Amino acid sequence: MRKAFLLAALLASVPVAGAGEAPVDRLVETYASFAGSADKARALVLGLREKSSIVLSPTVTIEPPTAAMGLGNIDISLALAQASLNEQGISAPTPEQLQAALLGGSVTRADGVTATLPGVLDMRAGGMGWGEIAHTLGFKLGELMRSERAQRVAMGERGRPEHAGRPERPERPTRLERPDRPQKPERAGR
Repeated sequence: MRKAFLLAALLASVPVAGAGEAPVDRLVETYASFAGSADKARALVLGLREKSSIVLSPTVTIEPPTAAMGLGNIDISLALAQASLNEQGISAPTPEQLQAALLGGSVTRADGVTATLPGVLDMRAGGMGWGEIAHTLGFKLGELMRSERAQRVAMGERGRPEHAGRPERPERPTRLERPDRPQKPERAGR
């Protein structure tokens, strides 16, 4: 009996290969076109998740200034970086532009104007919350994340099972009129 218990405990402690990869893969798919490739998106997601160097090209390496991040924080940071670059008219950023959006720096728009971006990760490392960062960049975090989620749902990428919606309420029956109450009989002797 004791051997069986020890064997069960040992098997429970062994990590399963690929466990937890589905959410990472979902983020990689979501940001692959933004990052330029699935490999660069995977490097971004895993680098932010593990606080390790992110090599986007031979000349561009990002050292995350934040602590290791959860998948939700990674999603928010990449969505904010993408929105800040989209606002500058950059939909397919170069590795240098990605670095500027995440760490801060200058980017040159298509019309030749140079814009300075404050850097999503730098602001986060400075102690700002996601709402404050979004506000600084000129966005509302809720609207941004809803629009990101709406795009994913439109593309068929849904993180949750389909919601069946509320069932229709049956029509309420009309209330019947109450019959007239009989008059109280007079009490004799009063």
